[in-house]
Amino acid sequence: MGPTERGAGMERVAHPFVLRPALPLELRPSLMAATRWGFITILAAQFFSALADNALLFAAIALLKSLLAPNWHVPVLQQSFAFAAIALAPFVGPFADALPKGRVMLISNLLKMAGCAAMLLGLHPLLAYGWVGIGSAMYSPAKYGILTEYFPPERLIWANGWVEGLTVAAIILGAIVGGVLTGDTVSAFALARLPDAIRMAGIDTVPEFAIAVIFLIYGLATLANLKIPQLPIDHKLPSRTPWFLVMDFIKSFKGLWADPLGRVSLAVTTLFWGAGTTLRLVILAWGAASLQLDIEQATELTSVVAVGIGIGAALAGESLVLTKAVRVLRIGILMGLTVAATVFVTDWRLALPLLLLIGVMGGYFVIPMNALLQHRGHLLMGAGHSIAVQNFNENIGILVMLGAYGLMLKLDFSIQAIAVALGLFLAAAIGWLSLSHGHDQDHGEC
Repeated sequence: MGPTERGAGMERVAHPFVLRPALPLELRPSLMAATRWGFITILAAQFFSALADNALLFAAIALLKSLLAPNWHVPVLQQSFAFAAIALAPFVGPFADALPKGRVMLISNLLKMAGCAAMLLGLHPLLAYGWVGIGSAMYSPAKYGILTEYFPPERLIWANGWVEGLTVAAIILGAIVGGVLTGDTVSAFALARLPDAIRMAGIDTVPEFAIAVIFLIYGLATLANLKIPQLPIDHKLPSRTPWFLVMDFIKSFKGLWADPLGRVSLAVTTLFWGAGTTLRLVILAWGAASLQLDIEQATELTSVVAVGIGIGAALAGESLVLTKAVRVLRIGILMGLTVAATVFVTDWRLALPLLLLIGVMGGYFVIPMNALLQHRGHLLMGAGHSIAVQNFNENIGILVMLGAYGLMLKLDFSIQAIAVALGLFLAAAIGWLSLSHGHDQDHGEC
């Protein structure tokens, strides 16, 4: 990172990325040990929470079907997470910064458990799943914000690589767990052996059994949260009135977009997650139209992309430094072009390595952008604030790009044309960002 300059009780690296209080040498070994175990508990909490989040989607869909709900309820169910993040964005960031972030993660998982319990008690799945979405919206700023408090900037990409890698593993395993729990074989076997006391509590159907198991998985995440060491509160707010919080969010929103590095990282992550969510649906339709796969086989293709993202995240964590993060935009351009190239593939044996490559490139270029955004937000306004702004933008991006996808379907675009349009748009947008931020790629500075 370069030579250091000392003075007035501060340790300052001669680079705009680092400014933090100096720590006495005799305290550093104990802090490192506490940080290591604290990070392990963060990873455990995130893994179990993400595992339950993804398994719960399958269980909630199964519950809707058991209630004979109309088909349009399924996309509304998934959108409830996005709406919760958008509506609560002005409040979840300050909340994450106003309390120790381990405690915020604990409260968030308790809310998710309450959502599961509400489903079991008869609340409509759309409302109960929205309640879980509130917990998820609160959890994200604390989950990522705590990394900036545990690690110096030069370790943020490494830490993000671990978090994202485990999250991808949880997504894949969550889909498997959700499918198994809502399948007839395992659930019927388990239901036949449930104690009478549990049956009397109303758990007597396959979806209810699945939700009850997922409730226990959230409980494991909550137990892990209890072991996260509490750190000093960062970026206290002078007021907690709703009006002040909304205006403070608007100020953070403008501040992050006005900052050169904040702007490019925020734009990239918004593009990535909006396109990534849409790509999952495109892959399902493309698998059926171009590869002649059934829905179950096409779903497995999305898992290949998720595995690739995990690999890319791990590679980024081991090989990149924060000061050079913007240079990975070139990888994003290649990823967009590779998505467009799927139109030429009609054999699943060629599709698998291509989708894996798309995932690797995606993980490799989005992890540094996440880390850069966290660091800039931590310096400018508080990590919780910046991640709430990030979630707000990403979820708007998801809604807009899903809307564009739906519009193209309504206009009878072929799935191949949609894949090309998505890939070229992603490549062009990231290419423009890369050109407009070229000086930072050359010098790696703010």
